[in-house]
This record gives sequence, C-alpha cells and structure tokens, in this order.
Amino acid sequence: MPKIDLADITVRKGSGYPAPFDAPCANRTRRRLGDAGGLRDFGVNLMTLPPGGWSSQRHWHSHEDEFVYVLEGELTLVEDNGETLLRAGDCAAFPKGTGNGHHLKNNSSAVALYLEVGSRNPDDLTTCSDIDLMSSNSDGRFVHKDGSPYP
Repeated sequence: MPKIDLADITVRKGSGYPAPFDAPCANRTRRRLGDAGGLRDFGVNLMTLPPGGWSSQRHWHSHEDEFVYVLEGELTLVEDNGETLLRAGDCAAFPKGTGNGHHLKNNSSAVALYLEVGSRNPDDLTTCSDIDLMSSNSDGRFVHKDGSPYP
C-alpha cells in the first residue's frame, strides 16, 4: 500500500447538516484518509476539533459500527448515560443498532485531533438523539424523523 500524503488530501470544514444544526460543527475539519487510500469497506477520517466545537450532532447508527481514537488533546464523549473525558491515547467504540446517541465536544482550550473509523453500510440510517434529524447512507439526504425533507 502506498503511503498516503496528508498534504494531498482535501481538508473539509464544517458538516452537511441543515441550519441551524450545522453551527456547533462549523469549525471541525475532516481529511478522508480511507478514501485517499482507496478503501471501500470502511472509512477512516482524520478529524480536528477546535475549542468549543462538536464532532457532530449526537447520533447513533442502525447498521454501522463506529470507533474513535484520540491522538492529541482531550474531548468529552457525550452519550445517553452521561459524559466521559477522553485524552490522547483513549478510544471509544459504538456498536451499530444500540440506540445510544453519542458525539464528542471539545470543552478544552486546545485543538483536539482524532481518528474516526466506521463501516460504510449502504443500509445505514443515522438518527440524531436530541433533534428532529436523520440521514440514510443510500441517498445522504437529511430528513425529519417522519421522513419529510428539509427545505
């Protein structure tokens, strides 16, 4: 496998969430390492999260496992059962279908860097725990939980 040059990977800032749900994630960045390496069965993203930022809206996956590994800084993992501090070297796993919504928040004063790994199941439905929002991998659109589209 050839070495992946980070300098050649597009840095994507923000999220695809509709307003106003995009605001807490507006300054996060993502480099799609898995795509750069030609991976098709799972994705690997190098993420940066500035102070005050969120990784995503709190969510869970119907058909995808997800894993994060903190490389630098510290992040607060928020789940149904509360909050857990994650520091460099810590990791967390989120099995598919649990209904346990999760996301990361940077409550520190320094930028955090972490890896995000997930499967790419075309049947996956991402459901947000705290807001009226969900998205299907089959089309990538964000819809209300009743299935009606966002404008």
